[in-house]
Amino acid sequence: MENEKDRFGDKMRLVERAKEDIYFAAKDRELIEKLKARLEKLQPRPEAPVLACPKCQGKLESYSFMEILLDRCASCGGIWLDRGELELILAKVSRGPLAALVERLLGGKDAR
Repeated sequence: MENEKDRFGDKMRLVERAKEDIYFAAKDRELIEKLKARLEKLQPRPEAPVLACPKCQGKLESYSFMEILLDRCASCGGIWLDRGELELILAKVSRGPLAALVERLLGGKDAR
């Protein structure tokens, strides 16, 4: 009788774990879909000229990083910034939780 009770308790714990796994798998799928939508490349505008990579002459593709349009080479993977884009990225990062790390890396007043 007691052995039967333990098996039932084990089965209930397994069912609870399975339900938790299903729940978190669904949440993970939702999060992955949201991240994929955020990272989706921007479609080039038809009137925009095709830019060549300064390093390898490959085709530059536009994409969004931290809501800033950047250019990335399809062949060598180089990322090219227009005037002011680096400052915009640094300004956004400095307002976030990585501000102290960026300050140290750039040799700011907190660097030792």
